[in-house]
Amino acid sequence: LLAFLQGLFTFYHEGYELAQEFAPYKQQLQFNLQNTRNNFESTRQEVERLMQRMKSANQDYRPPSQWTMEGYLYVQEKRPLGFTWVKHYCTYDKGTKTFTMSIAETKSGGKVNGLVTSPPEIFKLKSCIRRKTDSIDKRFCFDIEVFERPGIITLQAFSESNRKLWLEAMDGKEPVRIFFSFFFSFYMFLNEAGFNFVRKCIHAVETRGITILGLYRIGGVNSKVQKLMNTIFSPKSPPDMDIDMELWDNKTITSGLKNYLRCLSEPLMTFKLHKDFIVAVKSDDQNYRVEAVHALVHKLPEKNREMLDILIKHLVKVSLHSQQNLMTVSNLGVIFGPTLMRAQEETVAAMMNIKFQNVVVEILIEHYEKIFHTAPDPNIPLPQPQSRSGSRRTRAICLSTGSRKPKGRYTPCLADPDSDSYSSSPDSTPMGSIESLSSHSSEQNSTTKCAPSQPREKSGGIPWIASPPSSNGQKGSGLWTTSPESSSKEDATKTDVESDCQSVASVTGQENASPPTDLTKKTSYSLSGLKRQAKAMYSCKAEHSHELSFPQGAIFSNVYPSVEPGWLKATYEGKTGLVPENYVVFL
Repeated sequence: LLAFLQGLFTFYHEGYELAQEFAPYKQQLQFNLQNTRNNFESTRQEVERLMQRMKSANQDYRPPSQWTMEGYLYVQEKRPLGFTWVKHYCTYDKGTKTFTMSIAETKSGGKVNGLVTSPPEIFKLKSCIRRKTDSIDKRFCFDIEVFERPGIITLQAFSESNRKLWLEAMDGKEPVRIFFSFFFSFYMFLNEAGFNFVRKCIHAVETRGITILGLYRIGGVNSKVQKLMNTIFSPKSPPDMDIDMELWDNKTITSGLKNYLRCLSEPLMTFKLHKDFIVAVKSDDQNYRVEAVHALVHKLPEKNREMLDILIKHLVKVSLHSQQNLMTVSNLGVIFGPTLMRAQEETVAAMMNIKFQNVVVEILIEHYEKIFHTAPDPNIPLPQPQSRSGSRRTRAICLSTGSRKPKGRYTPCLADPDSDSYSSSPDSTPMGSIESLSSHSSEQNSTTKCAPSQPREKSGGIPWIASPPSSNGQKGSGLWTTSPESSSKEDATKTDVESDCQSVASVTGQENASPPTDLTKKTSYSLSGLKRQAKAMYSCKAEHSHELSFPQGAIFSNVYPSVEPGWLKATYEGKTGLVPENYVVFL
């Protein structure tokens, strides 16, 4: 008991001594808190007063002076690592159109006794246009053009009312783009004004700039291109209006031509034939590609074919000067492919098909005389059109047989081939490959040509999963699908020999068909059961860490379908990754 009491009292005594020792610190902290609270209250009241004053001011106050407008503006200046905004004191005289800028930011050694030492920059104003908010990450901006400096100077005012004062003083105009809605019917369709504009642009390019480096690749200034379009397609302009060669530079004219083709309500090669062109160039047979594109071009409307003839004839001339302008057939295909063949909906499949759009343009340029000046072969079978029966189906065909999960941003499923999502064609080239499929930029496909045989019966399912062969040599069904009607007609026309060459077999199914009772026994034919060896038909360089780089003739082991359409999972030289499905043939 004595020991307990002694320990208890000692504990309380030490606590009392510590409390006395920290008492001055507690008192000082209490004073600091009180001072902070008082400072906060006074500062808040002052801020509220300033806010009320700012809200009560209807417009910026501008005292009378010798200048039409003066004040501080931020000027966008280019730096090696991007752009920066520098504060300037600017003045403008409307009578002489003189605009001056003086750096007003405080810098070490930049001021002497509060005066700016650097001389002001003096310009003569050419034009002033308000900058749209969605075109820049800053507010209250406007662009000016001056005679002494090329390009555009972007300025930022302190408020919307301040910008209005500057625009009013400089006779500023609204962006040209907002007027395009009035001219929509004039340049969004193939009419007389459009044909005249394209011919004038082509004449200007071929006359003075066909050998310019980066022709059609280097774009012009956006405001100048918009001004050109506004001038040509104004309701007051005649349909045969000429293009002033001295007023418009070559880059503005080429950008205007591309802009006109992009702004057509329907692309030049039409939405209706878009998928047919894509399917045609996916063929392994190069001769068939040319013949199919030849036949499809002659199915275009007369005006579309006429405009395409004019454009491709010009691009042929441009490609003949590729030694000077570096615009080869392949480069022209990259530029004009998405312009002439844009998809109706911007989906993942549309992005994956961009390279095939480029190939179509390459074929048109390389075989211009044959395609546009000769009749197509009527015996050439055209690609089957993609039919859309009933309402749009968006249900996916999943690889798993269990319950479906909610569809998210990315799902390891094949979307309905009738929709513009993932393509179910085994010939689809994934985006990861860098090989071009055109005849002049790809290797010969003679090693993988397959002789066509009799067409087999129409089948549906997942075309890029191979069904394991049964003992009697027939194809066995390893997976069942719930949406057999979504199989594409393209897969239905493939032959058995073609399917074996690519190790791609369709999984048959019928409407409302139920799986067999021994389905659990057949689960051995899962993805792990389809692992085989394969050989690379072409070389490929990986663009991502999860892809494999390999030369032509490389042997892959442990090959099986990936959850990503058009890709296989394989092992090469001890590394496992993704390889393009149509780059390999199974052994």
